[in-house]
Amino acid sequence: QVQPLESGGGLVQPGGSLRLSCTAPGVVLDYHNMAWFRQAPGKMREGVACITSSDEHTFYADSVQGRFTVSRDYAKNAVYLQLNNLKPEDTATYFCAPLYDGRYDYPCLLPIRPPTKYNSWGQGTQVTVSS
Repeated sequence: QVQPLESGGGLVQPGGSLRLSCTAPGVVLDYHNMAWFRQAPGKMREGVACITSSDEHTFYADSVQGRFTVSRDYAKNAVYLQLNNLKPEDTATYFCAPLYDGRYDYPCLLPIRPPTKYNSWGQGTQVTVSS
């Protein structure tokens, strides 16, 4: 599987905003439910948002509900994560992933988890929230 490419991270003050982007050259992301995950140093990877492929239904972890918005652009084969009202605890490396393990597609469910056999993580994009 092709690794996704995440971008848009950076250093932002508490209360600030960022917009993360995810693409995957050579892979049609439109076919799959897509999710965003994050991992802070010393912590487990956490699913934060998910968007379905068919009707763009969205799901959010409680920790980001009301602050983060996931969207997708079928024409650009891209998925986005708008991060608003950022908090220091949002500091992490953010990853996107299709809920697809190369054979099966998986639904967006809470809690948001990657497919068990998914192993095509990209480099991620670092988000640091600090004053």
